[in-house]
Amino acid sequence: MTGGAAAGGALATAVNFTAPASAQADTFVPTPLAATDPEPNVERSKNWWLPQRNVWTPIGWKGHLFRFNVVYNGALICDPAWVMAAKPNTEPYRGKNFQTTVVMPQRGGGFRDFPDSVREVWDDDLGYWQQGWQEDSDVPVLWTEHRRHEGLVIKQSVFAHVPGGGPVETAVEPIYSWTRFEVVYADPLIAPKDFVFQLWLSGSYMKPAGPYQQENGVPLTIFPDTAPIAGGLTMQRVWNPSGKPLTVPITDSEGKAKVIVITADKGSIAMTENPKRKGVYDLRLGLPVTVGAHVDVLIPMLPQSVDDAKAEAALGRDGALAQCKGHWQEQGTTLATVETPENYVNQVVRRGPQLAQIVAEKSPDTGLFTFLSGSYAYDVLWSTPTSMVSHMFMDRLGYHDVVEKHIEIYKATQGTRVPPGAVFAGGSYPGYLSTPKTLQAIDWMSDHGAILEILSVHALLTDRREFIDKWLDVIVKACDFVVQACALTNHSGVKGLMPPGHSTDEGVETQGFISQCFTYKGFASAVELLQRLKHPRAAEFATFAETFRTTFAQAVRDLADRSKKWKDAEGKEWPVFRPQFAGEGVWDAFTMLDTGALMSVWAGLLPASDPMMKSFVEFFRVGPNHRIYDPVHHNALYPAVLDHEQSSAEPCYSWNMFHNWQLGDRAHFIEGLYGLLTGGLSQDTYISSEHRNAIYGNLFSYPIIVWSLLHAVVDDSLTPDQLYLLRLCPLEWLSADKQTRFEKIPTKFGPVTLRMSLDRRRDTLKVEFSGDWHHKPKQTVVESPPLPGLKWIIVNGNRYRAGRRIVLR
Repeated sequence: MTGGAAAGGALATAVNFTAPASAQADTFVPTPLAATDPEPNVERSKNWWLPQRNVWTPIGWKGHLFRFNVVYNGALICDPAWVMAAKPNTEPYRGKNFQTTVVMPQRGGGFRDFPDSVREVWDDDLGYWQQGWQEDSDVPVLWTEHRRHEGLVIKQSVFAHVPGGGPVETAVEPIYSWTRFEVVYADPLIAPKDFVFQLWLSGSYMKPAGPYQQENGVPLTIFPDTAPIAGGLTMQRVWNPSGKPLTVPITDSEGKAKVIVITADKGSIAMTENPKRKGVYDLRLGLPVTVGAHVDVLIPMLPQSVDDAKAEAALGRDGALAQCKGHWQEQGTTLATVETPENYVNQVVRRGPQLAQIVAEKSPDTGLFTFLSGSYAYDVLWSTPTSMVSHMFMDRLGYHDVVEKHIEIYKATQGTRVPPGAVFAGGSYPGYLSTPKTLQAIDWMSDHGAILEILSVHALLTDRREFIDKWLDVIVKACDFVVQACALTNHSGVKGLMPPGHSTDEGVETQGFISQCFTYKGFASAVELLQRLKHPRAAEFATFAETFRTTFAQAVRDLADRSKKWKDAEGKEWPVFRPQFAGEGVWDAFTMLDTGALMSVWAGLLPASDPMMKSFVEFFRVGPNHRIYDPVHHNALYPAVLDHEQSSAEPCYSWNMFHNWQLGDRAHFIEGLYGLLTGGLSQDTYISSEHRNAIYGNLFSYPIIVWSLLHAVVDDSLTPDQLYLLRLCPLEWLSADKQTRFEKIPTKFGPVTLRMSLDRRRDTLKVEFSGDWHHKPKQTVVESPPLPGLKWIIVNGNRYRAGRRIVLR
């Protein structure tokens, strides 16, 4: 596509939006960066956002069917089956849930009443807390601080443990959460001698529910009627005159252990039924206010025999934690290392792969592993967004064995299902890749291309012959399906593209951009692999891909002609693309950003330099939607904008980042990278949200974050046969105090290692670079970072003048 704005078509009333010159002091508005502002870093970008509310973070074991979920306020939800879309392997456990809620004493004494009405959790505490990971441990241990006006700080820390510490076998073996409440600070002036707090013991009553009103997208909501425990709980009377720590079981109506408490030295314990809510119990725990005093609470996901639970308790917290270390210490020889001067970035890269393997399962019925789309909401599989966890995130960090293990399910199900579109009814599609029915959430037409992208990118990055031999026939058949589907003409959409079908969750059939873009992306990657392998059908499929691309470009031009228009700052009119070529969507106000035309650049269907693509990014940056955008009360379903280069709907679909990358638009790329790092993730636990303030427990934002931060430094995607280094490297990563390391970064050429640091004068950048090639690039280009005062770049001992492109052969 070339040229300027499209001519013709029905014009809507054009709007030229001008941002207000300034904001009032008592308002919160997004503040665009000025050219004179310093380049963003983590600490600056944290100030762009209000803290995210409503966070919950999964705690678990690699491959286990069940996960604990820790709410921002320390509540622990043990629900083995509650999901928004049920799946057969957890149905037997439906209703077998449990929850502990931390309740601190009120000023003046006593404890607040148990909730008696349906309301959002954050109505009681504003939705914010102090939370984070224990950084000196490879085990994911999540802490929550309870800072008390009485003069002390109690740190609550939680981790999961499977007895024995080994990998899952059945995936439903007993799994426990270990929670410690420890005094970590006692005020020297006002701290009391002893302190008593309370846990509500109940069924799970905090559940995601979506009014989709203002900032309340799908907040955790209190449903008091689900809290009572059927049959009640029992704790034997405790007589402990010595004050020594005791192991105290709390049992259900069948005599099985629901909770084990290991009391504090010189501590206290008491349990009574809640006076306002029958079936809910108040567990009061006392401990002396001395630093180090602690009480441990051990909870099995499913009730266990008292003897088994006591055996786990006898291991002790330290013993359980020691077994966990072996489970979480990664041993793979292909794993990448990312270490920058920004600890936040390092911890995101460190904890993300752990969370990805927790938000996953080994299905007990098949024995096969799979990534899931979320925990405690989306414990099922949307293959399209979840595919990005593989090809843009885990594979790019060298977790190749993990990816292979978690995609085996797609080989078993190829050709077993019918694509989600009426046009496919009654046909046979042996090459179609899809979500297994037992894991299905809502099938999308893009799933096939997304899965094909996983397989093709994995083969290109790893060059593993065994994997290629095993999957090559699957990949070729998947390409045949694309050709077969695009040949169908019994529909009202653009012929030669993927036909209409269910493109998203909207429940209607459209010929969506997302279907075309994921299909072409996966197909093009497969062609690249087949060409590398000199496969006899490579030329045939390459010809088809070019025809598809040409047809798509013409379809975009035709759509532009009939699109509504907006006016840019110069008064030029540009099309506002619907997110589909045919059919009527339901949520176009935001899907036009998240699943619309901007995807075309990522897919390789249109260049970022195309004027229509550039104008459409600007529409979301400065267009009329900004005049009605209120970041404090915005909901994901409202008209979308780019806020610091992040989608205001679902951050994981900020496709503009690929425009910025391809154009070398450094200012917007760096803004978007840090915007996603601090706005698409919880700044405390690094868990992702589907949209801000709602639906946590997922990895949705990780793929674009990891892909971007790696490509900022090691870029194998810009030009075929060329590798670019430091092209968009953040200046914050150039340090005289600490070496920045990107080691064993997988590329299509082979693993790349890059280390860099400044000298003390900050005028010379020393770069160490090496590649372990399986397909050596024709040339490697080192770009000069725009660091003020930089005079020299030394690459592997060779000195070059800064400001010039360095070509290594």
